[in-house]
Amino acid sequence: MTTPALYTGGIMHNRLRPFRHRFTARVASLYVDIDDLPALSRRLWLFSHNRFNVFSVHDRDHGPRDGGPLRPWAEAQLARAGIDLDGGSIRLLCFPRMWGYVFNPLSVWFCYHRDGGLRAVLYAVANTFGDHHTYLIPAGEPAPGEPLRQGCAKRFHVSPFLPLAGHYAFRVHEPGERLRLAIRYAVDGEDTLVATQTGRRRPLTDGALLGVLARTPAMTAKVMAAIHWQALHIWRKGASFHRRPAPPSEPVSVIDPGTPCDEASR
Repeated sequence: MTTPALYTGGIMHNRLRPFRHRFTARVASLYVDIDDLPALSRRLWLFSHNRFNVFSVHDRDHGPRDGGPLRPWAEAQLARAGIDLDGGSIRLLCFPRMWGYVFNPLSVWFCYHRDGGLRAVLYAVANTFGDHHTYLIPAGEPAPGEPLRQGCAKRFHVSPFLPLAGHYAFRVHEPGERLRLAIRYAVDGEDTLVATQTGRRRPLTDGALLGVLARTPAMTAKVMAAIHWQALHIWRKGASFHRRPAPPSEPVSVIDPGTPCDEASR
C-alpha cells in the first residue's frame, strides 16, 4: 500500500522491572513516501511540508536534521550497509507537527527496492534532552503475513531511569490496513520494558486530519507532557537514576542483520 496514510490508534509502555508501571496514550501517525511530501503539501489544506500549518512535516525534524533533503541522506546511510534501492520507495512513519510542535520518540523508515521488496528499516530514536540516534537494520525475508523480527544492542541513552545497556527486539508488521509495532527491551537477558504502537489505517485526507484535530487538538504537545508526567511517577516509585552519557559519535548505527532477536519476542 503506497497511498499516503494516517494511522489512528494508541501507544502502550509497560515497565516490567524492578517494578511494574504501565501507561497508554492515544496518537495518530503519518505514513508517507518522503518523495511525495511536496505533492501532499499542495493537495491538502491542513498539511504542509517545510512550512507552518495545523499539521506539517519538516525535513529538519528527520534524517540529518539540518533541513537538507531526506532521500540523499537515507540513501547514503543505506550505502554504508551495502544496500541500493535502485530508486525504490522510502516511507516514513512518524508523528506530524501540530501547530508547529512535535516530539517523535521513535520514527520508522521503511526502505523498499524498486522491485517492491523491503530492504531495510531505520529506527530513529530521540530523547527529551535533544539527542538523536538511528539504528539501520537490513531486512530479511519474512514469510507473507509474518512480522519482521530484528534486534540490536542498545547504544543510545533514552530514559534517565534505564541504563545504557541491554538489547532491543523489534517485531514489526509492514504497515497495511493495521499498524502493529512492538519493541522489547531486555537487560541481562530479562525483559525490562515492552512498548507497542497499534492503529487503523485511513487515507490521508483533510477530513481525516480534521478528525484527529477534533479528538486530540494538542496531541504532539501531550506526548512530551505525558513522558514527563510518567517519569515523575516512575521516580516516585523508586526507580534508579542514570546520568545522561554522551550520544554515540556516529549518528547512525548500521546493525549486522545476523544480530539475534530476543527470544522473548517470538
